[in-house]
Amino acid sequence: MLDGLRIYSADPFWRDILSELGATVSDTPDATFLDFDSLDIKTPMTPIALKTAIQNAIDGNLQILYDIFGRNVQLPYIQAQIVIMLYKSGGISAADLRNALGYSPNATTHAVDTAIYQLRKTFGRDFIINVNGVYKIGRV
Repeated sequence: MLDGLRIYSADPFWRDILSELGATVSDTPDATFLDFDSLDIKTPMTPIALKTAIQNAIDGNLQILYDIFGRNVQLPYIQAQIVIMLYKSGGISAADLRNALGYSPNATTHAVDTAIYQLRKTFGRDFIINVNGVYKIGRV
């Protein structure tokens, strides 16, 4: 039901429930995970109502993308996550970005580099800038 969603919660009760529903759950805050604790979920709640509350929170990320681009954009998941993380953090190193996306900081995969290349190709070279090893949102 929540397959593919990355969710943070400090509450072990909710972590168990979210895991049973298929989410990847963390007990450590992370910019790439949806902060479940901030949703102010009231119990009792049906699984469908829970999924709806989580989906509404995820839709907030769509608003962030709209704010950045000034229009609705459709991006592949990894590209959207990169843009949202860079926007929320103000800047992040390549190793931290890989780690936040679920890759090892020392991974030899080029998935993140390729996603940044595609974003630059689509929105211009100055869209994502690298200042002293820190990626930041430039100009659209």
